[in-house]
Amino acid sequence: MFEVYQSSLIGLWLILATIMIQAMVAIRVHRRQKGGYKPGIVDPSLDHSSFVFRTHRTFQNSIENIIPMLGMSVIAMLSEYSASRLSTIIWIYAISRIIYMILYYKIATNKNPSKRSIFWAIGFLVNVYLIVDLGFYLLASYLYG
Repeated sequence: MFEVYQSSLIGLWLILATIMIQAMVAIRVHRRQKGGYKPGIVDPSLDHSSFVFRTHRTFQNSIENIIPMLGMSVIAMLSEYSASRLSTIIWIYAISRIIYMILYYKIATNKNPSKRSIFWAIGFLVNVYLIVDLGFYLLASYLYG
């Protein structure tokens, strides 16, 4: 069953690997900050001009956004949702999140929306698309067998 979802599984691996990289970057930057390292605490006075803040927020945002994608992807595979459609959705999400991460690391602005917001929105919208489309698929499978 999972052979047909190989591309989706690789895409999910890439998303999770990206989050692990973000965690390692955030940990390293946090431990090197000036003014003393306090485990688990990011100075609340920091804003987007601080790389410590941006690495922390990038990681936190990824943790917040992976939950629906990962959950819906598992449900999609178990319900035999279209493998090609799921793969496309996951890869769009994965690529948009990587671009989002790079832009968040590079763009030090408090302006919102910024260029990184476009890629956050792409990831968010493909999540919404998967939730809605999978919901219709599951409903149709239930009603029409």
